[in-house]
Amino acid sequence: MKKSIYQYKRLMGALVLFFLSACEPFLEVDVPNDRITGETVFSDDATAREAMNGVYIQLFNTAFAAGGNQSVSFLGGLSAATYTVTNTVPEMEAFAAHQLEATNSLNLALWSGAYNTIYMCNDMLEGVANNSNLSLETREALEGESRFIRAFTYFYLTNLYGEVPLVTQTTYTNNALKARSPQTEVYELILDDLDQAAALVDTGYPDNERTRTNRFTVLALLARVHLYLEDWEQAETYSSEVLAATHLYELPDDLNTVFLANSPEALWQISPEGWGGSFSHTRDGNLLIRITPTASPVSLSETLIAHVEAGDLRRDNWIGSLATSNETYHYPYKYKIQYEATGANYTEYSMVMRLAEQYLIRAEARTRQGKQEAAVADLNVIRERAGLEPLVYNQALTQEQLLDEVMQQRYHELFSEWGHRWLDLKRTGRAQEVLEGLQEIDLLYPIPEAELVKNPNLTQNAGY
Repeated sequence: MKKSIYQYKRLMGALVLFFLSACEPFLEVDVPNDRITGETVFSDDATAREAMNGVYIQLFNTAFAAGGNQSVSFLGGLSAATYTVTNTVPEMEAFAAHQLEATNSLNLALWSGAYNTIYMCNDMLEGVANNSNLSLETREALEGESRFIRAFTYFYLTNLYGEVPLVTQTTYTNNALKARSPQTEVYELILDDLDQAAALVDTGYPDNERTRTNRFTVLALLARVHLYLEDWEQAETYSSEVLAATHLYELPDDLNTVFLANSPEALWQISPEGWGGSFSHTRDGNLLIRITPTASPVSLSETLIAHVEAGDLRRDNWIGSLATSNETYHYPYKYKIQYEATGANYTEYSMVMRLAEQYLIRAEARTRQGKQEAAVADLNVIRERAGLEPLVYNQALTQEQLLDEVMQQRYHELFSEWGHRWLDLKRTGRAQEVLEGLQEIDLLYPIPEAELVKNPNLTQNAGY
């Protein structure tokens, strides 16, 4: 897009974020009176839609979603031994060594960033509800998008922390002393939000920018949620509907194009316009690409490097290396731009959800239901794009063997993305088997100490 368009969006986004965003940590904040500002923002369709744009822009700056060193992608990667810490950063090393403490500031930023995102979604939902200034089309679209982002955020909160407070409004007095809710209740909210969102949002992307939610984005998350809930039939149904949308989505043959802006594989991306005009690179690329020995605090673990099959094109295209006289560092190279200061012409967006995951969800769901031949077909889509020989189906192929192959392809396909490896190991009961030194109490992150001090109704996870 042209720079002038981005400048306009940034200006509008900055205006609406004045009242949408809250200071961290979220549960502590007594939100200022924003009635006048809120009435202005939701006074017509155009400003209300720009308010929603502001939420998407803010995701690039919110710790849990941004792709930086406080994000789900990075901290989950440390927990799953995807990364080895190469610089002395004790709070990162604590994630990698499974020695987290409730005072860890990276953990607090992750938690607070998620709840600030939920606050913005709740504010949007309150702003559009029964608002006679807005058209029905705008109210439905913004409600659906806000519900999706809230569900997405709660999905990560409950999978990282277990029981968490369910905050569904912006009133401080109702939020400050919230106790944790059982995971069953959290998932009930997630599913309710997603079911409503699927009925409200459009099937296309506004302005052909894949930085907004559409119906297939919602269905893709429904597929993932049902997979985690072991509802295999529903997981297969939702992923199949996404995979059938061939007019919108396909797997590019060239692996180097997967993470480009508006890639045909992208279900949802976050634009670097959240930098505010100075830079056009992603935070993921900036953090992880190692152009000098000290450019990144981590490298890809030797376990991952050794695990990738010979001839796998993902190693050639998605793993970079830097050789020094003493050592060779490997790093994720899914994003190719480490630093770009033009502030326009964004060529890479941070990938949040993509089509390859849907093939892997359906492959696992089909395997769990005994549909081995169909599962093999899905796995071969991923294998063949990676330059690997297709699996040959035969009746001697066991469910356990196929599930191992699903997990291997998830490992190699989704490494460094949104904590997939960490959550996969946990949900399949393999974490303690695979990760050295991991204890059962380490499967959940601690509730931040700062939140416990402020809220006497919060309880801590076992072992912290």
